[in-house]
Amino acid sequence: MKVRLNKFLSQAGVASRREADRLICEGRVQVNKRMVDELGYKIDDEQDVVYVDGRKVRPAERHHYIVLNKPPGYLVTLKDPFKRRTIRDLLPASMGRVFPVGRLDLDSRGLLLLTDDGELAYRLSHPRFQVKKVYVAKVQGLPTPEILARLERGVYLGEKKTAPAKVKLLAQGTKSSLLRIEIHEGRKREVRSMCQAVGHNVLELKRIGYGGLELRKLKPGEWRPLEPGELRALRDLVKLS
Repeated sequence: MKVRLNKFLSQAGVASRREADRLICEGRVQVNKRMVDELGYKIDDEQDVVYVDGRKVRPAERHHYIVLNKPPGYLVTLKDPFKRRTIRDLLPASMGRVFPVGRLDLDSRGLLLLTDDGELAYRLSHPRFQVKKVYVAKVQGLPTPEILARLERGVYLGEKKTAPAKVKLLAQGTKSSLLRIEIHEGRKREVRSMCQAVGHNVLELKRIGYGGLELRKLKPGEWRPLEPGELRALRDLVKLS
């Protein structure tokens, strides 16, 4: 399959695309023993042999893509110096090193995407692709329609206003409410901070959707591999077709 040389180098773990372009411009990259200094150069990743500084570049191995239903109380990291529970504890050792795409704080639960595909992870996390994230939040109190409209328009967190969101009231009790909140930013603890800013602290938070992915029947602590159609849809979403 024809692929841009800088993308091939990025997927093989040699360098980022920008750094790969620099290597190409400096004449440090060869294709089939011939120096290439043309940006945008394409290779056949199944037949051509690529070298950087005289060393053969191995094509990227087959990637892993999984959806995890993260329970509360687990850190979204692969290793913790204080020996606290991490999402790595929920995965088999044979999985290898897969990295979380985005965040879920310690007390939050729900859908978490993990992969060892650096290019896809980078694009899914980049603000310009506006990847949709959907949460169900149990909040203190009974938000009024005006409060919900404020959340939808965006609220100030520090000096910066959040992007417009979609907010729907799902249910109300005597002292708490259940909201469905859809955002496409990736700020740290954004949903919790948004709700706090309008006077309704989050009591429980669950992510139920990410870039069109859903948990389906996954129980807390369970994981499943992405289906081919799900992966194609994610790649289409971030222009990696």
